[in-house]
Amino acid sequence: MTRPFGYFVHHQGRGHAERCAAIAQALPPTRPMTVFCARDDIFPPLPAQVDIVRLPSLFEPSGDEPGTMDWVPTPVTLHCAPLGWPGIRHAMATLAAWFDRADPALMICDVSAEVAQLARICSVPHVKVLQHGDRDDPGHRAAYDGAAGLLAPFHAELAQPEWDAGLRAKTCFAGGLGVDVRIPEREVARQRIGVGADEEMILVVSGGGGEGFSQAPLGVGARARPAARWVTIGKVQRDWHATEPTNIEHRGWVEDAADHIAAADLIIASTGNTTCQQILAAGRPWLAIPEWRYFDEQHRKAEALAAAGVATVRPHLPSSAHAWDAALAETLAAHRPLRQRAMIDDAPADRIALWLEALADRLWTPLPFPLPLTPMERHPQ
Repeated sequence: MTRPFGYFVHHQGRGHAERCAAIAQALPPTRPMTVFCARDDIFPPLPAQVDIVRLPSLFEPSGDEPGTMDWVPTPVTLHCAPLGWPGIRHAMATLAAWFDRADPALMICDVSAEVAQLARICSVPHVKVLQHGDRDDPGHRAAYDGAAGLLAPFHAELAQPEWDAGLRAKTCFAGGLGVDVRIPEREVARQRIGVGADEEMILVVSGGGGEGFSQAPLGVGARARPAARWVTIGKVQRDWHATEPTNIEHRGWVEDAADHIAAADLIIASTGNTTCQQILAAGRPWLAIPEWRYFDEQHRKAEALAAAGVATVRPHLPSSAHAWDAALAETLAAHRPLRQRAMIDDAPADRIALWLEALADRLWTPLPFPLPLTPMERHPQ
């Protein structure tokens, strides 16, 4: 019987679930997979050999947790490990029981340093998804150092400069993983979303992992470029003091984000992974505004995008008309569409699936010769 793969999926945003589904579709049908997640409604279609097990959230209290243990410090090797939470106990017990029962070939962790370390403690080889950010802390290092491999859902040229040769050697990079990068023609996309062929369209994209951009600075930008049609998709924070002109339209959550991106002349967006891959695939001028995330993930990703020459970056939305003029002018002048599209790999899910299968074979294939004895084995105490 083929050993299954396990896959832990963080339920914030949609990118984690989308790349899990892409990998599952690319794996051979003989490879069963069990997915563990706090939500089962965020996944694209999954193949028949994939089961989803719902876990309690490791990060959100249910109301049954005691409030008397916060004085016990969290060790530096852990990030989120509050004491007395029955949901966390149940989640970890479910995972440990599955490890024992299923005898998995690999456990893929996207993302939780604690789940990765649990797999290692339970003697299950794991693959850790590698994300941008300041993650050189003991918790992340333990998860990375103990992993059989690392999976980076972005192009190798977007690696952070401090990632050493050892970390890169165990990493499989896959630009565009989990994202449908089949970008429609600009004219077709504009017809679909109701934008005229000759209009200048500036698109603002807020991802699903946070609260979105504020309304007020977008209004300032729209007033600074009145001839353009401004369209926002995703969540926008309402500001009581915002005064908006008539050339900005808020469409909220849409099912055709790819059409909006393909239709745009310039895009203003945060640096969540799915948004990044879609914009890079479309090759559009991009003003990247990182949002707050744990470990400064989006800020470090924005630095990598700027270093690769595929986005213009500002630390926050411009706050005046002249600042908007300068940022938009720089974005258009620095646009390198061929460079952007080069960040998207051919068939990234297939590449990852082959890498995972080869890694599992390497881990579980007996060696043709015995390993040399360690010093401790040669000279036992």
